[in-house]
Parts: sequence; C-alpha cells; structure tokens
Amino acid sequence: MVAKALGRGLWLAAASVLSVSLLVGAPARAQDEEFVPEQEETTEEAADFSAIDDMLALDEEVLSDPSTYSYDPGARRDPFRSLFRTRAPDRRSEKRPDGPAGLLIDELGVEGVFVLDDGPVVQVQSASQETSFLLRVGDQLWDGDVVRISLDEVVFKQSVDDPTALKPFREVVKKLR
Repeated sequence: MVAKALGRGLWLAAASVLSVSLLVGAPARAQDEEFVPEQEETTEEAADFSAIDDMLALDEEVLSDPSTYSYDPGARRDPFRSLFRTRAPDRRSEKRPDGPAGLLIDELGVEGVFVLDDGPVVQVQSASQETSFLLRVGDQLWDGDVVRISLDEVVFKQSVDDPTALKPFREVVKKLR
C-alpha cells in the first residue's frame, strides 16, 4: 500500500512537472511566431516612404523660393526682426508728396464728417498745409491709413517702427472739433 501511495505521488509530481514545462514553453514558441514579418507589409512601407520623400522635396523647393514665403506677424512683434537693430530714420525729414499721401496723422485736425450715399467722408486739415482734404476709409497717408469714420471721430492706424513694440502700428483717434 505504501508502494502504491508512493507510485501515485511520483506520478502526480511527474505530471505537474510536465504540465509546467508545457505551459512555460508554449508561450515562448507562440511569441517567436508573432514576430515573423510578412513580405507584403515591407513592400507597402517602402512605397509610403518614397511618397513622403517626394512631399518633403516639394516642400523644400517651395520654402527655398523667397517669393512664395511670407511671414504675417498679425498683432504680434515680428520674431525675425532683431531687437538690437537701430530704428529706421525718421520719415518726417524726407520730402513728402503733395496731397493726402503726404499727410502725417499727428499733424491732422478733423474739420467735419459728411455721410454720403457711398459711405462717410472726413474733412481734415494739416497744420503744415493750408488746404483741407477729404478722406475715406482705406485712404493711405504718409505714416498710416484711415480705419474707421464715425459722426464724431476718425480712427487712424499709424505705423510704428519700434522693434520692441508688440504691434507694428497704433490706433490714433481724432475727435471732431
């Protein structure tokens, strides 16, 4: 009876060792089979890389042509302009053209506002000239342009040449006298 019990114990021990070895070895063989690359996938990936290389080459051509690229800073300071750059010479000393294109915003006085069928018109007079001028929204001046005209004020966008400024312009509001 003891021999019979001992035989059963050996049989159970041998069976458990065998089952453990099968369980440990099976996943290792399954993992080896999972990492075998298929031939079809490698040819598709090579085609994708050639398409990407073609797109990158086209992008480089576009970016290398200076006429196709421009930077619009919007309302922010242009990060490509040096902060150490000296300011541009004062344009006030240059010869200005006659008419509205030669007017400085700081020298203007608003004389009147007229509302016409095609939009409002403002009458301005410069301190440096005896003549008055009629301006509409969008008209260019020496140092800016007309942005908005209302019944009691005119808003100008004046260019500012200061590399430390956040915006390359400032809004100037002139009230009707």
